[in-house]
Amino acid sequence: MNAQRLCEGRVVVITGAGRGLGRAHALAYAAEGARVVVNDLGIGLDGTPDGAPAPDSPAARVAEEIRAAGGEAIAHGGDIATTEGAASLIRAALDTYGRLDTLVNNAGFLRDRMLVNLDEDDWDAVVRVHLRGHFLPLKHAAAHWRAETKAGRTPVARVVNTSSGAGLLGSVGQGNYSAAKAGIVALTLVAAAELQRYGIQVNAIAPAARTRMTESTFAETMAAPDTGFDAMAPENVSPLVVWLGSAAGTGVTGRVFETEAGRITVMEGWRPGPTTNKGARWTPTEAGEAARKLLAEAQPPGQVYGSS
Repeated sequence: MNAQRLCEGRVVVITGAGRGLGRAHALAYAAEGARVVVNDLGIGLDGTPDGAPAPDSPAARVAEEIRAAGGEAIAHGGDIATTEGAASLIRAALDTYGRLDTLVNNAGFLRDRMLVNLDEDDWDAVVRVHLRGHFLPLKHAAAHWRAETKAGRTPVARVVNTSSGAGLLGSVGQGNYSAAKAGIVALTLVAAAELQRYGIQVNAIAPAARTRMTESTFAETMAAPDTGFDAMAPENVSPLVVWLGSAAGTGVTGRVFETEAGRITVMEGWRPGPTTNKGARWTPTEAGEAARKLLAEAQPPGQVYGSS
């Protein structure tokens, strides 16, 4: 029976895996036979240290939970938004298990403010953990996989990035978070195009679930009394993440999936809409008139979260 598990023998690195979605992903991968490197810095919701002692850190607790269930896992407490931390995360997988197959970029936190109240530090901190925290682990993992390909060992490598509906549509009060999550989508598209030659597939999810970052939003959404199905449980997101990180998803790359509860949606990004061409330079008035005509023919944009 174990031989049929989807990720049997694969080594999976997951950032921000001490709680919430990351923890759910780690447990789901382990249940499908993966050996898991559980990364978590052990910080508060706003990105400040929470003071958890290393032996009882969130990452250590999840790794122990996996081992207690008969799986294999190690904890990693490095800061993946630094070159040293990201490199050591990839080394941890290679030194411990001798290989790396899947990277799930999930780490993040919030510092929500309306734009006029948003400090530079709040902007930089959120962009740093979400966007740089995706780029650096991806860079170091991709460098390893490229070396494997050049050595004649083309991997079946997978990367799953974590964007958000805020990155696709925007979210009032989350300019920093929305910008970072939009950047992750663009990074995913570029990485998928650049890295496919090395056997690397890169996709992204835009999940919705009850975590520390969203507990106030989904606090009242609990399990349905008739079915027992908790629509906002983070465990609902993990099955797609596991499949995308497995060998079963061959040929799927450069895609973004919105996923929550029992719903999966393939998101379709910017595509050319109505267009016109004068064949010469417009005057400002002409350009405005043309733009209004095109807008009248175009599909309306999706509503920004939190707007009225």
